[in-house]
Amino acid sequence: MSAATTRSRTPDRLCAEAVDLAREAAEEAAFPGVVGEHVAAVAEGDRVVTHYFECKEMGYRGWRWAVTVARASRAKFVTLDETVLLPGPDALLAPEWVPWSERLRPGDMGPGDLLPTEAEDLRLEPGYSGEDAPPPNSVVSEELASRVEAEDAEVVERVDVPLRGSIASVAEELGMRRARVLSRYGLHVAADRWDESFGAKTPMAQAAPATCVSCAFMVPLTGSLSQAFGVCANEFGPADGHVVSLSYGCGGHSEAAVMPAPMRPAPLVLDSTAADPFALRPDPEGGSVDLADAAGSEDLGHS
Repeated sequence: MSAATTRSRTPDRLCAEAVDLAREAAEEAAFPGVVGEHVAAVAEGDRVVTHYFECKEMGYRGWRWAVTVARASRAKFVTLDETVLLPGPDALLAPEWVPWSERLRPGDMGPGDLLPTEAEDLRLEPGYSGEDAPPPNSVVSEELASRVEAEDAEVVERVDVPLRGSIASVAEELGMRRARVLSRYGLHVAADRWDESFGAKTPMAQAAPATCVSCAFMVPLTGSLSQAFGVCANEFGPADGHVVSLSYGCGGHSEAAVMPAPMRPAPLVLDSTAADPFALRPDPEGGSVDLADAAGSEDLGHS
């Protein structure tokens, strides 16, 4: 531990009085008009003092210009040490930097973007490529394998079909003849993600008449995931083109009951809801009773 740290941190008088020198240095480093009032003078050691000035620059609320001055032993002149912009106790700070691999979210990739996978990605594990197997199971052709040491031949991947019954043919049939394949962790992560979006616990599945396992629009997958997932092929369904759980369902099920058309009532033979018109006086030109005979009925004493 140096002697400067054990002594009392009393600011040196000449260094503490060099406020104008520190302000000139701060104004030279900053834009004009952004250096504010003198805030404090803090002793950093023997004959070393840091002057703090208020920062008025937009976007740097609470920051301070820190100018450190020093004086040599027995010297009467104060010299400039450094000028920096430092955050204060209540400064507005930027959020902590996060690597791109942790900021990336589903849907962020666009056309032309590349997403490299790490060598130790937990979602992947080595597949069977046959590179350590002798021909014809190797991915390297037999002819090139014999010329690799003799000549500077380029090693290319085999394009022919491996021998039937060999390990390579079995690996190719199972879809594992690749450099890396999905690990069990990668399968479980994908299954949890798909089940959350199109699974049995979604509101759509809760109101569905049946599950996808009995729907004709469900295209089954291959591999271990085929026991729990498929692809929806109903263009009118909410999950068209998506991987869905076999316990998922929607109203577009292929075997959903079709609602019958509503029955149309037969036309009315007698409309009892309409009013029938009646004449207030008999028609003089119609009927079987003569109006003259009807008028003479008064002689009979009929009223």
